[in-house]
Parts: sequence; C-alpha cells; structure tokens
Amino acid sequence: MIKIPEIPNLKKCKSIAVLTSGGDAPGMNAAIRSVVRYGLAQGLKVYGISRGYSGLLEGHIDLMDASSVANIIQRGGTVLKTDRCLEFYKKETRREAANILFRNDVDALVVIGGDGSFTGAHLMQTETGFPTIGVPGTIDNDIAGTDDTIGFDTAVNTALEAIDRIRDTASSHDRIFLVEVMGRSSGFIGLSVGIGGGAETTIVPENQESIGAICKTIERGTRRGKSSSIIVVSEGKKPGLSTRLAASLEERGYSTKVAILGHQQRGGSPSAHDRLLASVLGSSAVAYLLNGKSNGMVGVQQGSVVHVPFKKVIGVKKELDSSMLDLSRVLST
Repeated sequence: MIKIPEIPNLKKCKSIAVLTSGGDAPGMNAAIRSVVRYGLAQGLKVYGISRGYSGLLEGHIDLMDASSVANIIQRGGTVLKTDRCLEFYKKETRREAANILFRNDVDALVVIGGDGSFTGAHLMQTETGFPTIGVPGTIDNDIAGTDDTIGFDTAVNTALEAIDRIRDTASSHDRIFLVEVMGRSSGFIGLSVGIGGGAETTIVPENQESIGAICKTIERGTRRGKSSSIIVVSEGKKPGLSTRLAASLEERGYSTKVAILGHQQRGGSPSAHDRLLASVLGSSAVAYLLNGKSNGMVGVQQGSVVHVPFKKVIGVKKELDSSMLDLSRVLST
C-alpha cells in the first residue's frame, strides 16, 4: 500500500485546474477524478482543461463538479483529451497561457503527463510565477524521481496477455516470434514483459543484443528440445528494429514472425494498481498545492508519496535496474 504523506492544509489557493498532456495512459481518468473530488472536498473550485496545453491556449476551461468525473475511473484514455502542443515551446506562448489562467481566476495548475508536459509546466512557473504541479502519467515508466508512473502496470499486463496467446501459436508452428513492445528510449516495458512473459531473449535500448548472441540463446533452447522462442523487442528510436532482426534470423535459417503490439498497450481499462496509484497521486498533488508546494512532481519512492522539484526530473534519464537485466539473461538460459 502506498503511504500518503501527512501535509498540513494551509489553503493557499481557492481554485485549481487540471489537464492531461502528451501520450495518453490508462489511469489518467482515475487521476483526473481524484484531483477533482479531492479538490472539491477541500472547498476549491476545480476546472478541467480540454486537449492539454492546446486547449488551455484556446480557452477550453470548464468548471467541474463531482458528477463531471462520475463513472470514469474504469475507462482508458482521458476524458479531458490530450495533445502535444508545439506552440508551448515559445516563451511568449507560455506567458499567454499563464495570463489565460489568471483571467479565469485559476490559482494553480495540475499537469498529468510525462517529461515534455512537465517541461512546459516548469518553464511556465519559472517565467511567470504561476504555480504548477505534475502527476506522472506515462506507460513508459521513464520519469526520474518516481518508482512508478500511471499506466505502466496496465501496459505491461496488456503486453503479457498478448504474449501468452502468441506463445501458443509459436509452439504450434515451431516458430520464433519477435514481439515488439513500446519503449523508444527506455526498456522498462520490454524488461518487465520479457521477464514476466518468459522470453528467451529481451532486447531493450539499454541492452542491444547482437544477432550472434540471439542465435546462441535460440540454439541453447533447441538443444533442450525447444522448437519455438519468444523474443521481446523494445521498439527503439529507429522504426522497424524487430523486422530487421527477423530478416537477419531468416537469413540464418530460422522461421520467424513479427508481432507489433503498438498502441493497444496505451488503451484499455486500467489495472487496480494504476487506479490506486492515480487516486493517491492526484489527491496528493492537490494537497501539496494547498501547502504551497509547486514547481515539482508528486511521485512514489519506496512506497511513499514524495514531492520532487521539476529541475530534478526534467531531462534526467531513469536507469534500468541492472540486476533485473542480469535476471532476464539468467532466466533465458
């Protein structure tokens, strides 16, 4: 169980707004619900901003009540919609965004998203003084300063369900399946799915196995009587990695198939873990704002909720646990 911090309520703001930004993640709706209902319980006015920073600039700011977030905790995606706003890279745009919030009598902003979303929030507060706080919502689990992010658990379980089905087909046809999961620059999904799915080889951006090493792993399995293999591949920054690996294996005489799971990992009903995490972090974000804490992110470290300044989060690469990489190799032998 996540330990919620005891934060004295100083009531430093009377109204807040919440938006979701960047890629959607299962559990974002649970976080929105938590922000709204916890804020209302503290006597705040709570506004919802549609379509992220783009919607903020367009003035899509609506007052919310408890009914606004009814029956959404089990839904994937985000009812507030989301966007990647390139205009927010401009200083004058961020200043205008703060002015829009001031004009709408909003005292603070809760941003649910990832590194890029937090960068916008941090710059806006640093440049204008408008209070912002972040809630980590990304399936990649690549946000520094928190052990877990909203959506990661659901994405891993979605991929595992697919691998369990694919393994049946791989076994029936004596084939090697390369299953591509999300993870352009971080292998948290790939590593968790590889270990949890019993993959013979796991390829993540932090650990690029050579084609020779992959073949050796397959051959070890063949000597034990295995006729099929599952190789989990994080998508990486260059599209088509799993397809290129499959072609290289085909050249060496192996029968391969590629299964790209893609955006289905983002969708679907959030797991119980992600609903709980989102509920705790959403309410904690509001509590910290009421205590005067902003320009940072709420996260989880060793089972407890913490406030981490944005400057310690943004642009900082979260490292994979090397012991888990070692475990992945040991279990595949």
